[in-house]
Amino acid sequence: MVKLKIKIPNLKEFLDEKASKYESPSFIKDDPILIPHQFTNERDIEISAFITSIISWGNRKSIIKSSRNIMNYMDNSPYDFIMNHSKEDLIETNKSIHRTFNMIDLNYFIISLKNIYKNHGGIEDIIYDKKNGSNIQERISSFKKIFFSLKHPERSKKHLPSPIDGSSAKRFNMFLRWMVRSNEKGVDFGIWKKIRKSELSIPLDIHTGRVARELGLLSRNQNDSKSVKEIDLKLREMDHIDPVKYDFALFGLGAHEKF
Repeated sequence: MVKLKIKIPNLKEFLDEKASKYESPSFIKDDPILIPHQFTNERDIEISAFITSIISWGNRKSIIKSSRNIMNYMDNSPYDFIMNHSKEDLIETNKSIHRTFNMIDLNYFIISLKNIYKNHGGIEDIIYDKKNGSNIQERISSFKKIFFSLKHPERSKKHLPSPIDGSSAKRFNMFLRWMVRSNEKGVDFGIWKKIRKSELSIPLDIHTGRVARELGLLSRNQNDSKSVKEIDLKLREMDHIDPVKYDFALFGLGAHEKF
């Protein structure tokens, strides 16, 4: 383990305490996870979570506002809209929805998601299927290939990650955390049963990366797929069953405590 910039007598105990503190319902009100928490149908939760995660960069209030607009566009019934929409239901414009994610992107995502559910069993089945890769990060890359297997706007491909090309896949790993980890503490959903939480990877971003480096959990300067592998190994040493619970600790320390 690299030398700690900040010395913590018992790092595991410290991070366990912070993870417990920040994984609570109070976390929801200011976080994009608020959007899927507005639904009860599991498919609605899954789709709203996936699309919200896709646009989760920048100011969190802005993310939540943009995601609400997308849900309104889908009549606040995202699964029904995706499976039963007609061409006339899709507004053809390049108007921005959230930063560089625009209506062209959203309309393709709607069309592709219909294909994913109709012909591939859903997002979970693709991420679970070992034919798509030996680990979840490889399967995320395979998911991107499947997702863009239909005729698509080239511009839209930038909105899905490919870890085998070096991406940290921060937003997709966050989405997986939402879907797989238990709802026991009222934050994540635990609606996916085929994937173990021990398989998940940290959603590595500016906050978690900076704090991880300060604590000696990460030596690399880039927030990329290699850094995800490095920090995953350290977190699994502390909790091999639920390593991604430390996402709450690292994010909370960075975003709320300015650690």
